Amino acid sequence: MSTIAAGKPAPDFALPGDDGGIVRLADFHGRKLVLYFYPKASTPGCTIEAHDFNRLLPDFAKANTSVLGVSADPAKALVKFRDKECLAFPLATDETHEMLTAYGVWGEKSMYGKTFMGIERTTLLIDTEGRVAQLWPKVKVAGHAEEVLAAAQAL
Repeated sequence: MSTIAAGKPAPDFALPGDDGGIVRLADFHGRKLVLYFYPKASTPGCTIEAHDFNRLLPDFAKANTSVLGVSADPAKALVKFRDKECLAFPLATDETHEMLTAYGVWGEKSMYGKTFMGIERTTLLIDTEGRVAQLWPKVKVAGHAEEVLAAAQAL
């Protein structure tokens, strides 16, 4: 995963959000941030993962932790996904793949014998000062949100 590692500063970003505004890393200063990257809105795994984080939002809030989901989907798709799934946390898009590349989550993938560029499902826990506290590459969805919550509570 590129240069992303625990203890290092998280790369800065400014991305279009699902609310029409710009979401920046600096917006979360003073709070911990769960930054999770998902391949595509409204697909089965991504929907389950979003529901898991959404369900645990009150517990994340008690741990002074915000949640932000990022994909390469167009902003319209994020709004549709958020509204359809009743998500209460922000989503952001990186259609240019600049931020996704900086975080080391954009790359070559293969499925059913086909190779394509896409997002590797990855989660980072960023501390209150903007440093990477923990990293989960190649995430398996089942139980993942609970694992991230436990790490946020322990930080």
